[in-house]
Amino acid sequence: MSDDAPMSDDAPMSEHASMSDDTPIAAIATAPGRGGIGVVRVSGRDLSAIVAAVIGRPLAPRHATFAPFLAADGGAIDQGIAILFPAPHSYTGEEVLELQGHGGPVVLRLLLRRVLEAGRELGLRLAGPGEFTQRAFLNDKLDLAQAEAVADLIDASTEQAARSATRSLAGEFSAAVHALVERMVELRALVEATLDFPEEEIDFLEAAGARERLAQIRSELATLLASTRRGVLLRDGLNVVLLGEPNVGKSSLLNALAGAEVAIVTEVPGTTRDRIAQAIQIEGVPLNVVDTAGLRETADHVERLGIARTWDEAARADVVVHLLDAREALTAAAVAIEEELARRLPRPVPLVRVFNKIDLAGVAARVERGDVAAAPRAEGHGEAGAGAAPLSVWLSAKSGAGIDGLRALLLELAGWQAGGESTFIARERHLEALRAAAGHVDAADAHAQAGAQRLDLLAEELRLAQERLNEITGEFSADDLLGVIFGRFCIGK
Repeated sequence: MSDDAPMSDDAPMSEHASMSDDTPIAAIATAPGRGGIGVVRVSGRDLSAIVAAVIGRPLAPRHATFAPFLAADGGAIDQGIAILFPAPHSYTGEEVLELQGHGGPVVLRLLLRRVLEAGRELGLRLAGPGEFTQRAFLNDKLDLAQAEAVADLIDASTEQAARSATRSLAGEFSAAVHALVERMVELRALVEATLDFPEEEIDFLEAAGARERLAQIRSELATLLASTRRGVLLRDGLNVVLLGEPNVGKSSLLNALAGAEVAIVTEVPGTTRDRIAQAIQIEGVPLNVVDTAGLRETADHVERLGIARTWDEAARADVVVHLLDAREALTAAAVAIEEELARRLPRPVPLVRVFNKIDLAGVAARVERGDVAAAPRAEGHGEAGAGAAPLSVWLSAKSGAGIDGLRALLLELAGWQAGGESTFIARERHLEALRAAAGHVDAADAHAQAGAQRLDLLAEELRLAQERLNEITGEFSADDLLGVIFGRFCIGK
């Protein structure tokens, strides 16, 4: 292989191979940069020629062998540990060779180039992002949810997220989905059998407890949905947007939540003119807290741009925190802000009023729950939450009094519960699939209640629900979806 051969680590998989490509692949499997150890990984059907060229002798299966890694002229590129994993007992289900040497970027590139050169006649090529895990999925070593958990484990930003990704990788999420699918298959079989014997349809369904089975499926699906929401939260974090009039303490609150001086705090109104985002965690749950420009009428062009961005951030928020001065409570300007917020929000978003500066107001820290924690939606999106009293927190960002109450409330609004340590990691696509499945199950229940004349519609809704559940684990997935999922992995995994 020539010195100017492509060695890019960020070419998309589609440039390398189709989903059915089984040519051998190789890549550096450790992170870029210097390190004590670096790994070059190879996967394919028969790697004996590469082993012979690079190691110079056969390797015992699954035994660590210390040896020099040989260049084409017989000289040593490096020395380290070589391990051969025969198929199918490997990560990818193919034969896998791992060369573990020193972790310098130059030596690893030399070793990878040598491996590619040795495997040229086999068609050996650079692996695309996620291609090793893609092969593990295609060879039934992992289902799709487990494969995604590999990337989530690598990307985990908190200990809680890492532990939850490990549970998903171990198959806990997949097992819950499979259990639901099995119940659905059993019910579908009963319904289909009833359709085949219409003269016995009513007695047969009642004798088999079909409606009770459907109710159990709905209950288990609701439980799984709740767990999945927490799993998505662990992976993506909760987007919390701080807004309010100038000089009410938004930047001070951001600093208090972050535990560091991440935003400039002055007594000059309008100091913050653009969004300041800070990632924090509360009890292992990631939060993305965004400080925004103060909302007021202004002729300053730059400040007006910042205010426009404030409204954009609010529209994307999972929770909106409206800061007010505890000495003034709810002013006319603050009421106008909430009315404008209600007009702009595309969906129901929890709204928390935070009355700051209680140290100056001479009042105690507390949480007032009101009736409902949801702000109204914009026109045309329904009336859920309209007119409801938002939650209120009284605190001092300066002294820290009441900050723990706000932290606990944010976790509660995120749907996080004590015992979240049993949560498995999940993605938004899993949540969408479960919601769609729940919709089909609800429709199936309506058909079941309508009686025997709708059994064919009941059967169809159950089939569609099962299809959506199968999308989660990959039993039913389009190639373009797989390409998107694995294309977001790092090289070498």
